[in-house]
Amino acid sequence: MHHPPVQFSHAVGTKTYQFRDLKDLMAKATPARSGDFLAGTAAASAEERVAAQMRLAALPLITFLNNVLIAYETDEVTRLIIDDHDASAFAHIRHLTVGDFRNWLLSDQVDELILAMILLGITPEMAAVASKIMRNQDLILVAKKCRLVTCFRNTIGLANRLSTRLQPNHPTDDDTGIAASILDGLMYGSGDAVIGINPATDNVQQVIKLNTLLDQIIQQYQIPTQSCVLTHVTNTLEAINRGAPVPRYLFMRMNPLVIFQLEEIP
Repeated sequence: MHHPPVQFSHAVGTKTYQFRDLKDLMAKATPARSGDFLAGTAAASAEERVAAQMRLAALPLITFLNNVLIAYETDEVTRLIIDDHDASAFAHIRHLTVGDFRNWLLSDQVDELILAMILLGITPEMAAVASKIMRNQDLILVAKKCRLVTCFRNTIGLANRLSTRLQPNHPTDDDTGIAASILDGLMYGSGDAVIGINPATDNVQQVIKLNTLLDQIIQQYQIPTQSCVLTHVTNTLEAINRGAPVPRYLFMRMNPLVIFQLEEIP
């Protein structure tokens, strides 16, 4: 089915901001981040960012099914999203714009059961654009209506609990420095969600070293938490092939909730 092209522009006073396509509009509507400026995708000014957010708010949610960001024919993730999309679940919110969707999510009529009912009708892009026009308070309120429980060495996601990530990065990935940061963070009660490192050097050997370090600390002191070393997926797979203690995530879709369970690779 052919869909007419959508115009991505918005006027602020006497000035009209033009956006090349949906991808450009979403990028310009994103809160300012240094990485986006370096990549050349950020809005040039706060006014342009607001213009992008206002145009985004006026878009119907159906736009994100009719105008995929990456071509269906060339991208497996896009095909997975489109092919698995639940039209009957989406029917409940199909008539909404992005702004209406935001307001609906924040309304008192939406609770955990309602969100579970429409869960499979929301694409990642729909969730992303709604978040771009929300304040932190809005995000917290909507997140409170979601229930996502993970169970591995501890249980995370129960009502009225707060879990945090401990991120013991080091400029040279020095073992002693990382271990000291982990100790410091644990003494503050941080790290029950995960102890995660963003390595300074991204290669397989470094990933193996850091995963081994984290595993040794967690096992030796019997810390009820998980570990993560952020790297490219190909590095992680190679580390697994070489026997590194890399945790893996098993995804189970359950009705009415989505529960992610973690299981250690033997």
